[in-house]
Amino acid sequence: MHFQQLQYFVAVAETRHFTRAADLVHVSQPSLSQQIKALERELGADLFQRARGNITLTDAGEALLPLARRILADAETARHEVRELVELRGGRVRLGATPSLCTGLLPDVLRAFHDRYPGIRLLIEEGGSHDLVRELARGALDLALVVLPLPTPSPALTTVELLREDLVVVSSPEAPRPGAGRRAVDIGDLEGERLVMFRHGYDLRELTVAACRAAGFEPDFAVEGGEMDAVLGFVRAGLGIAVVPRMVAARSGRGLRVTPLARPGLHRTIALAHRSDVAPPRAARELQRMLLER
Repeated sequence: MHFQQLQYFVAVAETRHFTRAADLVHVSQPSLSQQIKALERELGADLFQRARGNITLTDAGEALLPLARRILADAETARHEVRELVELRGGRVRLGATPSLCTGLLPDVLRAFHDRYPGIRLLIEEGGSHDLVRELARGALDLALVVLPLPTPSPALTTVELLREDLVVVSSPEAPRPGAGRRAVDIGDLEGERLVMFRHGYDLRELTVAACRAAGFEPDFAVEGGEMDAVLGFVRAGLGIAVVPRMVAARSGRGLRVTPLARPGLHRTIALAHRSDVAPPRAARELQRMLLER
């Protein structure tokens, strides 16, 4: 059974005339008749009763007609959907990112992307780099913003460095300044400070704890286990201080004091990752371009 045969069948069923149906589908009448007969042979049943130029549907034809119309409609929908996607008028992008990047980097880029391509749905999944790498590998994401180095390097992923971001210390304006009030503090100055700490699996947790231990002390947690918004809220409430990305601190609004870390400071490297064996969809490639050019 060929798609074209169904087109011819529906045309005859609707016009009840082979010649008019042939004109409708822009084919010669003998060619149309041959294709209808081939379809009948394929199905093993006559589709039309032909009596003195009066064309009517058989029971088999009546059964096939709604199915054929649905198949043709679905094919047209498929063509439309693919065309929309190719022309970036529709489709979706599945983007994974760490919560801090959802707060700091992504809002402006996603707004610009949505303004340019309003028909494309943006599906965002927050998680740590380890979780995002796993979701990329199983095909649940098109792109992911991850922190380098990856917790488990994967040759199946392609990563492109996006930015290198400074980390800063945030505290409540009502609390004493960390580091005895200096304009910039060393990691060693955080010894004895109560820290508001992210949950396990959070990239910033591992980075901060490793830096403290490298400076020769074990960090003291006032509160631990939160996501970015919770951590910032606890700091505003005066429960302790936290080490966060500069972009997050800049977007956090009132209620936080921001203190830089003295050189060499702390940094993190953000990369854009996708599977090496599968090219991202067209819409995802466009978002990738905007992120790299931001």
